[in-house]
Amino acid sequence: MTSAVIIDVVRLASGRGKPGGALSHHHPVTLLAEVLSALVERNGLDPASVDDVIAGCVQQVGEQSLNIARQGLLTAGFPESVPATTIDRQCGSSQQAAHFAAQGVMAGAYDIVIAAGVESMSRLPLGTSPIGQDPYGPGIADRYPDGLIGQGVSAELVAARWKLDRETLDDYALRSHRLAEDAIDSGFFDREIVAIAGPDGAPHLVDETVRRSTSLEGLSALRPSFRSDEMARRFPEADWLITPGNSSPLTDGASAALIMSEAKAAELGLTPRARFHAFAVAGDDPLMMLTAPIPASRKVLERSGLAIDDIDAYEVNEAFAPVPLAWAHELGADPERLNPRGGAISLGHALGSSGTRLLGTLLNHLEVTGGRYGLQTMCEAGGLANATIIERL
Repeated sequence: MTSAVIIDVVRLASGRGKPGGALSHHHPVTLLAEVLSALVERNGLDPASVDDVIAGCVQQVGEQSLNIARQGLLTAGFPESVPATTIDRQCGSSQQAAHFAAQGVMAGAYDIVIAAGVESMSRLPLGTSPIGQDPYGPGIADRYPDGLIGQGVSAELVAARWKLDRETLDDYALRSHRLAEDAIDSGFFDREIVAIAGPDGAPHLVDETVRRSTSLEGLSALRPSFRSDEMARRFPEADWLITPGNSSPLTDGASAALIMSEAKAAELGLTPRARFHAFAVAGDDPLMMLTAPIPASRKVLERSGLAIDDIDAYEVNEAFAPVPLAWAHELGADPERLNPRGGAISLGHALGSSGTRLLGTLLNHLEVTGGRYGLQTMCEAGGLANATIIERL
């Protein structure tokens, strides 16, 4: 079977996902176009040679509707002959885009493909949908008569099941910011971040969501975000520990990965940086919702023939602090290898963009440290998860 290799991964520095954030003045199509342009320009690639552009985007309404992948590539100046599609696997949308891209190469359907993702949470607030429309339908209400719940409440249930206390969650959040600060100060992210104009016209090159002022005292003073009388009655086991400080912030961002066959890379004189080694997707309880990375990771390790100790770094999306902590406990993972450059709590979680964002950070970390294998996994709304193992070349 043809190997699918990663040539490059780029992203925008994160912007706070609210009015006035560093990227909030840009249309989401512009955000996507910027990373697509940068990816082909810095690799000297003729965009006409791209077989497909697959982009992840979660809130496909308003400014992010009508196949944003197609609008993005046209805005980036790609030829009209280049096709595109937009997919939704919730928070794992661009990780799934990378799966589809690599699997297409391995199957012989593509020679060159771009996997990407975008989300503007400042311009389309979380939960944006046409007014009055029900996304579930009567069958879901019949199957779950008590009703499904939001991810914040699910995070509370995860914390309760794994007996994670508030101090543990806040300590983990502080770690995320400290690691991200160290990565910024060392120039670690310089290879993956590409410039876009900030509100003042100057290049925006530093993740706006990283808070250098974060302290354990400040985190401990924050109030829980998801407790209500109804939820407290329904879930008496919850201790109500999830706050804005130990959750990922609303974020704007875009990212993209250039994926091709080894033969095409050799033909073009491009150096592959990693190959896709194994893939998995899994479903789990839609009420717990955030636990699916555990079975997805077990599945991808089994398929790869590797053990968790064979993996040099793990990128487990920090949607909420309990997610990577529960994952590490169940997998028996080395905590020092977990999100070693910080995660979504500090670097932001621009929904549709996060999958390829994590992929780039994982790849760069393997290169800097000399690691061989990296595992990436992502919890997704509805009780879903993707898991990917890459091998540095």
